[in-house]
Amino acid sequence: MSPALRRLWLKLHRWVALAIGWALVLAGLLGSLLVVAKPLDQWVHPELFRQPAQVKAAAAASLGEVKQRLDHQFGPGTAYTFRPPRRPDDTLWVTVRGSWEGVVYFDALGRELGRRSETEGAYKLLFELHSALLLGDTGKAILTTAAGIYLFLLVTGLWLWWPRRWPSFRIHWRGGVQRAALDFHNTAGALLGALIAVSIASGAYMAWPPLRTFVTTVAGDTPVQGPKLSASAAGSTAMPLDRMVKQAQSVFPEGMVGYIHVPAASHQPVRIRLKLPDDPHPNGLSSVWLHPATGEVLKVARWSELDPGNRVVSTVYPLHTGALGGPVHELIVGITGLAMTGLGAAGLLLWWARRNRKARVPAAAVR
Repeated sequence: MSPALRRLWLKLHRWVALAIGWALVLAGLLGSLLVVAKPLDQWVHPELFRQPAQVKAAAAASLGEVKQRLDHQFGPGTAYTFRPPRRPDDTLWVTVRGSWEGVVYFDALGRELGRRSETEGAYKLLFELHSALLLGDTGKAILTTAAGIYLFLLVTGLWLWWPRRWPSFRIHWRGGVQRAALDFHNTAGALLGALIAVSIASGAYMAWPPLRTFVTTVAGDTPVQGPKLSASAAGSTAMPLDRMVKQAQSVFPEGMVGYIHVPAASHQPVRIRLKLPDDPHPNGLSSVWLHPATGEVLKVARWSELDPGNRVVSTVYPLHTGALGGPVHELIVGITGLAMTGLGAAGLLLWWARRNRKARVPAAAVR
């Protein structure tokens, strides 16, 4: 590369990073915090996440009874997502979407243990900032765009750094803060660039659903969608939720129920998500859709038979969160997020030092 082209490329790298790098540096830092925030939240608030000792041996309330209590509070036109207990001491979580939005926690007897609104709690705030910058779909689009540009920065930064001889990857701490920042920026970018790229790309894929549609379209397939029912399909009474769950489990006997999606409209199908033993997604992506009145199985979608764009999610999601490889993988995800933050901070420090150095030169010339 000629010296003139290299200077142009360095300037492009620098100003693009200053313009959009803040978004992903923030996302990376928040992602590292989320690795520990969830278990910390459950440790600080055991009254929401752990069954009271005195009810563990008691007969469990049915999901239908819990739904009746919720309907009485929130009225018709409310959608629910049930997350059944996955361990003996887990509580039942129900996400509510209606006149009030948030999560309600129940014990095995169907008694409410507490609730949190959509914006309540430090973990929820961290997650919304990390995934959408508190801007909804607009924030997800911003982060996806920033992710694509950041991948460009990683590749060009590695290209600009690549030495003619094999580098030592040393950080010279005795050379001053600016020299240490430069060494860290170059070394961390070179050594952790692949991990950072995977984290950024997987996060963008999860954040922006149109990417999944694009992958499916390129593969010559169509996205898998749930069945549609007309308004006349609503019956006078709905089949009990527990019977629907058993019906879904009869389709996948080896599956663990991950989520139960009950739509707001009474004529829309109930969707039950299950985790099969060979599915890497921690919540499961296999689905069974059932008629809300009769419990008839309307459609079945095994995770391995989804369209390519959605099938990839089964691996991309646990890869991004660290669930794919257990505690070691979660530690790597946390370190990767901190490395992104360090790269951004070191780059900003280098830019500030360069700016001050340029400002001092004219001042010295005047004297």
